[in-house]
Formats: sequence, C-alpha cells, structure tokens
Amino acid sequence: MELRRLKKHLCKLVCRPVLHCSLNCPADGRTWVPFGGRCYYFVHGEEDTIKSYTFERAKTLCQGFELLTIQSAEENDFVIKYSPAVWKNNVNVWLGMYYDTNSDDMRWFGEQPVGFSNWEDIFSSSDLVPLDTCVALHSNTGKWENVSCLEQAENGVVCETNQKAEEAKQKPSALLSALVILSVMAIMGVSAVIWFLQHKYKVGSTFLTAFEYHPPFRVLDTDRSCLVEAEETDSVP
Repeated sequence: MELRRLKKHLCKLVCRPVLHCSLNCPADGRTWVPFGGRCYYFVHGEEDTIKSYTFERAKTLCQGFELLTIQSAEENDFVIKYSPAVWKNNVNVWLGMYYDTNSDDMRWFGEQPVGFSNWEDIFSSSDLVPLDTCVALHSNTGKWENVSCLEQAENGVVCETNQKAEEAKQKPSALLSALVILSVMAIMGVSAVIWFLQHKYKVGSTFLTAFEYHPPFRVLDTDRSCLVEAEETDSVP
C-alpha cells in the first residue's frame, strides 16, 4: 500500500496538472505521459544531445515502441501543447507514417489508415519519390509536412504505445457467495461429527466391536470338546 502511494506521489510530480496521471504506461525508467488511452515519451536528456535524427535513428530511439501516430485533432493539439514542457525551441517531430505502394497512399505503421491529417501545404513536397516520402510535424504550428525519409534529419522524436488495460476484477454474485459459505459450513459440520465419533468410540469399544466379523457356522471350542468326549464314550467296548 505504501509503495503504491509513493508511485502516485512521484507520478504527480512528473505529470502535468492538465493531464491524468496513469500507472499503466511502460515502467522502463523513462517518463511516459498518458493521454486518451495512449502513452507518449518525448525523447530528451542524454539521448537528445545531438538533436538531429534520421528516420531510422528515430525508430531506434523508441526501443521497440511506435513512432508518434496522430489519429485526431485532440491528439495533435496535445503534442503541440506538451512539446514546450520538454523542448525549449520549436522542433520538427517524425511521424510514424510511410507511403504504401499497394494503395498509393500514406499509412501509419501498424497498417492503420490515415483518418485524420493536418497538412501544411497539401503534399508540399510532391516531387519526392513515393518510397522516400515520410512526414514531420512542426511543433510551432501543428502542421504536417512531407519530407525525405533518407536525406532529411529532424530534431524531435516522440514514441507512443497503448496503455496497459487493468484486468477487471469480477465481483462474485450473491448466490455464488452463499453456495461457497454453505459448502464450507457443510465440510466443517462433517469434520466435527467425524472428530466426535473418533474420540467417543475408540478401539475396543462396544461401538467398534459390534461390527466384528463372525464367520457363519462357527464351532466354539467347548462344543468341540463335548463331541470328542462323546465319541470316546461310544467307542468303549
């Protein structure tokens, strides 16, 4: 209980007041910020000393998590408003988007279609080769721009993942609770009866000897002696 309180206290110190702090984000030592069922890590500190990342380097910094994907205007605004708390100057953030040659359209990693977009100028860099087309978000305007995946280097990286859903604890029904209680009481009652009988009727008592097995047509020793004497008497001349 004390450990959980300490976690909540530390979380309040790290998270901004406008955000709801969550303990369901990855516990990998980095500061993840929850928003709308997702967790976000704004790359900073030692890993942000160069502040110049190729697209491949940006994906590596996320350490197996996704690059930033934006599915709504609210999510786009969240990234813009939180960026100044991490970076002093304006940055261009890599988005986890690529050009899909099968559909001839942009898609998010994870194969989600691009439902929401906020282009600065509609496909401003249309001269890019499709396979070399990536997207960057400008933190000062919130607008998106097509950039080269191979030749461009941006100075902002945001990683993203789903919050871990807590398993719902099902409350037992009243009927189930009653059945469990009755079962326990029945077991205790039977155990008490057995214990009572074991202590009242010990080995050698009338209760146990009453169930001794006597084979049928048993001839007692006294009867045998009488028969022997009778035979001897009859055999005398």
